[in-house]
Amino acid sequence: MDNKQVLIANKINKYFWKPQKFHVLKDISFSINSGEFVSVMGKSGCGKSTLLYVLSTMDTDYEGELILDGQTLTGKPNQDLAKARNEKIGFVFQFHYLLQEFSVLQNVMLPALKLGKLSKQEIEHNAYEKLKLLNIEDQALKKSSRLSGGQKQRVAIARALINDPMIIMGDEPTGNLDSKNAQNVFEIFQRLKEEQNQSLLIVTHDLDFAQKTDRIIEMLDGRIISHGYK
Repeated sequence: MDNKQVLIANKINKYFWKPQKFHVLKDISFSINSGEFVSVMGKSGCGKSTLLYVLSTMDTDYEGELILDGQTLTGKPNQDLAKARNEKIGFVFQFHYLLQEFSVLQNVMLPALKLGKLSKQEIEHNAYEKLKLLNIEDQALKKSSRLSGGQKQRVAIARALINDPMIIMGDEPTGNLDSKNAQNVFEIFQRLKEEQNQSLLIVTHDLDFAQKTDRIIEMLDGRIISHGYK
């Protein structure tokens, strides 16, 4: 882990306006360094997932400043945000959102095809490499609908990695998995951090998972109450 700041949130405030005004994120400020594995915890409704949507640029209706890889993203046009999101952020959700009728390989290739920086051949090669990294390359030509839950989540992680993102963001990525597969996902993330210097920001309810990360950012009622520095 080095001290390069990959992500900086500066005084992020967000309101929901319906059915009435509600202050959902309150003065959120923190940063994540290159190669840091950070979890976000807090009770349901404390604003964890809302924060992730803001940080991932999918929600632009907020006050404050968001900086990714040294670039201020706040106020940028949607086209620029979509490009930054596709190039620099990898997503892993609770539900894997794989396209059932596509093969595993095709699912992993999709974000890179969308980015359009490499030839289809190069993307296919990279997709195989990511699947190898996750020990699931033997399933590459199977339809994703034929995989187990744990395998599907591995494929979703491979897809998140295809564009070599600066940071992986996860919203309850182990929430649908049994304890063995949840442990597998943790080990994959840990390996990515150690071997690839990958930065990770993972929202989780799983205390066992969170306690093994570098630090836990704890939220309560829309505020950060602990940054988790040891």
